[in-house]
Amino acid sequence: MKKLILSAAFVAIAGLTAVNASEVKINPVVAVQDSVIKTPIKLEELPEAVLNTLKSDPYKKWTPVAAFSVKDGQKSYFQIDVKKEEETSSIKLDKDGKPVE
Repeated sequence: MKKLILSAAFVAIAGLTAVNASEVKINPVVAVQDSVIKTPIKLEELPEAVLNTLKSDPYKKWTPVAAFSVKDGQKSYFQIDVKKEEETSSIKLDKDGKPVE
């Protein structure tokens, strides 16, 4: 009797597993290569307009620690990593010193 119950349980579990396996759908993964080119530059090499913006409100309380020239498709801008005490952030400005979204 025990063998009959165990056999029935095994068949039921195997049947459920087979049903679940047939319901699995595989979605293909498409990898898109990042087209952003980020080149480190010296802070003193930033355009004068960008440096002036960094000296103005609300940025003047932040200390620039690194700068990058970024090309994202047709857009070009500067990313400036800044620090204020323990807080860090990044500012994106175009060549005219205007914020980039």
